[in-house]
Amino acid sequence: MTPHSVTAPARPARAARRPRRARRVGWLAALPLFLVVALAFGLPALAMADGALTVAGGGYGLDNLTRSVDGAYRTALLGSVKLAALTAAAGTLFGLLLAHAVATSRSRALREAVLTASGVLANFGGVPLAFAFVATLGNAGVLTTRLGLADHGWSLYGFWGLALTYVYFLVPLMVLTVAPALDGLRVQWREAAHDNGATTWQYWRHVGIPVLMPSLLGGFVLLFGSAFAAYATAAAMVGSSVPLVTLQIADALSGNVLVGQENVALALSLDMVVVAALVMAVHLPLQRRSTRWLA
Repeated sequence: MTPHSVTAPARPARAARRPRRARRVGWLAALPLFLVVALAFGLPALAMADGALTVAGGGYGLDNLTRSVDGAYRTALLGSVKLAALTAAAGTLFGLLLAHAVATSRSRALREAVLTASGVLANFGGVPLAFAFVATLGNAGVLTTRLGLADHGWSLYGFWGLALTYVYFLVPLMVLTVAPALDGLRVQWREAAHDNGATTWQYWRHVGIPVLMPSLLGGFVLLFGSAFAAYATAAAMVGSSVPLVTLQIADALSGNVLVGQENVALALSLDMVVVAALVMAVHLPLQRRSTRWLA
């Protein structure tokens, strides 16, 4: 028996061991990240769940969770879902149109300017954003007085005024989300469609929109989660005039309405975590599917 015949079967075994070692090294390298996530998110989530399930007098029960989906709390939860859904839909539509205009533009300076501005405006929120809109479209705002909007029943301090404010930072966020997907559309697809007699509308209906749909849906749920969790802008601009779950949590924690509602606030927070988990459960598979199409 030759030496080659003895050592040949060992090579595949060694090759099979290398991917296993690489996986183990990869898991060990990611271990610090897992520890940080466990400490920063896991422990607060457990503490929140413990407080939400702790009833008056000690022990555990579902009283706080039941109260969190009843009465004014349910109205606030539904109001947050309605506001987030409407603003996410508007942000998805206008963000797609703006991103498409930039993607098809031949001006590189325009593209870089829009993407840079989107990166800034997508993170422009809270009290500064509320102040900017109050100074512009409030009761004594610049545009309100010059255009006489108050005479036509306009009010910034309501549901639609708050929705307009949310769209201001959701559209740039959608531009950043969908721009890479638009860049991934192959020019050959459009040329092939036109060579086969398809119109522009038929191309977008049968090729462009189906390919972009995972990215659009993923962007929608991302915008929904961002609007659903927003607090500072609504608190500074409308206060309690618009029922939102984030404002209810703040009132319950501070005792502005009733004293001793801290555990109900934690139950409301747990409801928001469940909604956010559902949003992420929808977003991640759509993102992976879009990456497969546009890679």
